[in-house]
Amino acid sequence: MEFVNLGELEARAREHLEDFAYDYYSSGANDEITLGENREAFDRRRLWYRVLVDVAERSLTTRVLGKEISMPVLVAPTAFHRLACEAGELATARAAAAAGTVMVLSTLSNTSVEDVVAAAREVDRQAAVWFQLYVYRDREATAGLVERAVAAGCSALVLTVDAPLLGRRERDVQNRFALPPGLEVKNLLPVGLGAVETEDPDSGLAGYFASQLDPSLSWKDLEWLRSLTEVPILVKGVVRPDDALRARDHGAAGVVVSNHGGRQLDTAPATIDALEPIAEALAREPGSPSFEVLLDGGVRRGTDVIKALALGARAVLLGRPILWGLALDGQSGAGQVLELMRREVDLAMALCGCREPREVGRDLLGPG
Repeated sequence: MEFVNLGELEARAREHLEDFAYDYYSSGANDEITLGENREAFDRRRLWYRVLVDVAERSLTTRVLGKEISMPVLVAPTAFHRLACEAGELATARAAAAAGTVMVLSTLSNTSVEDVVAAAREVDRQAAVWFQLYVYRDREATAGLVERAVAAGCSALVLTVDAPLLGRRERDVQNRFALPPGLEVKNLLPVGLGAVETEDPDSGLAGYFASQLDPSLSWKDLEWLRSLTEVPILVKGVVRPDDALRARDHGAAGVVVSNHGGRQLDTAPATIDALEPIAEALAREPGSPSFEVLLDGGVRRGTDVIKALALGARAVLLGRPILWGLALDGQSGAGQVLELMRREVDLAMALCGCREPREVGRDLLGPG
């Protein structure tokens, strides 16, 4: 099922989703100001392209945390893929592996981490899966989750730090969002934390966060997490330069500049606006030269990827569009999303006078 761009894809995918599932995937917090700003901030920036550059031969390959990937686009962690299609995260893992990029699996997956990694490795024995981690009040359960993810073959952890409580997503409140019968938080079933039900007056997920996730999470816990594993840890949910520097100082391998897709604190800055001062602060302050900056939020075009790279990101993560692809046509739909982004990034890079991602520089965004 072909689509021309990701905007068209969302409109078509909506027809294949239950209303409560579409609202869950698409909504933001409160008035959804940050949700809209994530997209609009990309649109406001202009590309000052170079001319008379030989771009006949190009490559989109880059490296993230030492892993070569086919393009500077990864699959962001998003929850509950089986609301979009029966195969859920298995379809996503196979599509990402076939595209030669990384899937970041959510803690709130409907499929076990072991099965997801196995599905990716069926497609490509070298496929990389990272695990996005929420820290639970039950630290033994959290430590067990980390141990399982690493044992399954996840090569990095992505610690989400912007959700001590769940942002108020009013569409979920109106729908009394909960997982339908037969769907659970699969990775937490063994410790009795797999159900997301409608007992909370806001939404089942808000109640789940309030009762199960640890709002006391602090910088010292990043050190605790590092003591559990040797795999690199990225800190996801950073929008301030000082927090990016703290993450580096506490041993993180990098940060994901993210506002949770506009789903946590409304009126938080758009991620592309937050990226530039973070990258500048990291460049000014001495520290690990291997510290990496990634970005998610509002990425819908190849030109968005170029703008993020120009401002200092190593790569971007793509969230909701993968879900729209799953809803439209399962694994094939998610794969088409990644292939469309590959073509758009390649075209935008060439038209900017660049032959590979490392040639994308700050000058492409004009004077300043």
